[in-house]
Amino acid sequence: MTTLRVASDLAAVMVPIGYVGAALAAICAIVAAIAIIRGAGGLTGGAVALWIVCALMSLTASFASVWMPLILAGASLAAMLVIGFVVRAIANAAGVERADRTVEEALPIPVPASKAAAVTTSKPALAKTGPATASIAIVR
Repeated sequence: MTTLRVASDLAAVMVPIGYVGAALAAICAIVAAIAIIRGAGGLTGGAVALWIVCALMSLTASFASVWMPLILAGASLAAMLVIGFVVRAIANAAGVERADRTVEEALPIPVPASKAAAVTTSKPALAKTGPATASIAIVR
């Protein structure tokens, strides 16, 4: 087989892989936009990290000089990040909050040990009976 024939056979396999990678990258970009709108930082980072893997997969189509999958993957992330940030800014300006985020008023306020009241007991918990032995006093 000639090199041209091998390159043609590889291009027949790598171009569809590139388009699948671009489609998966677009899905990850949509998930990242939704996560930005919801304010979920961990999900946003995970979606963008997975987008990087899918964008690398779309780069395989460049073996056959087909750059459209990589351009689509990059454009999808850029568009979805802009849309996510704009919608998040509008939601913040409108004062819309998530229902599951509430101020925890039931938790006590922590007090430093230096300012806490000293606790005194009338009976000692341990009573020494000798230099080597100790007995436990029962406190009632």
